[in-house]
Amino acid sequence: MSFDRRTRIEQMRNADRARERRNRALTIGLSALVVVGLVGFGTYALLDRSEAADRKQAVAAEDAKASAAEKKSLAAESIKGLKTWDAKKLTRNHVTTTVTYPMKPPVGGDHSPVWMNCDGAVYKKAIPDMNAVHALEHGSVWVTYTDKAPAADVAELAARVGKTPYSLMSPYQDQAGTIMLSAWGNQVTVDSADDRRVDQFFAKFVQGPQTPEPGAACTGGLEAP
Repeated sequence: MSFDRRTRIEQMRNADRARERRNRALTIGLSALVVVGLVGFGTYALLDRSEAADRKQAVAAEDAKASAAEKKSLAAESIKGLKTWDAKKLTRNHVTTTVTYPMKPPVGGDHSPVWMNCDGAVYKKAIPDMNAVHALEHGSVWVTYTDKAPAADVAELAARVGKTPYSLMSPYQDQAGTIMLSAWGNQVTVDSADDRRVDQFFAKFVQGPQTPEPGAACTGGLEAP
């Protein structure tokens, strides 16, 4: 083999090696760009999700603030037709003998040692007065209705109670009004579930200042009869 031929072969090999190095460098470069792009996209996606979560949290905080302000405003309003009893005259003894209450539904007085569960409890049947009064002592609102109450109102009130801790609801046939709301020492008859007094009563009396035992349990008591 001549010197010139060996030189050409060597030059061709060198050219092939150089081309391989360029291809390898190009491949590495493209891979790096892809990785950078993926990292960048992932970072953007994470930041975008984080910003969305922050926005959602901020909106929720504003809604809660607005809700608290609205509740405070409602609680400050006077409730038309509200009946009240002197809390000092409503006895609070735990008894096992039957208590006859002067009002229906009762709004206070001696009662059972066991409270009626009132953590948004909706009862389909009548519940014992003495257990319900104990729930009122814990700061709950008791919604009662007769069989004359429209089904739509009953359903709307049940939905309201179901999402409100320290509230309960049950039928009560021998009460004066079709729909009534009771708290410890307080009671009102309303015209419908949309009556503004429903909002006022809940805002004022769910764990309100009338509560003899604020923060006491509303679970762990008597279940549905």
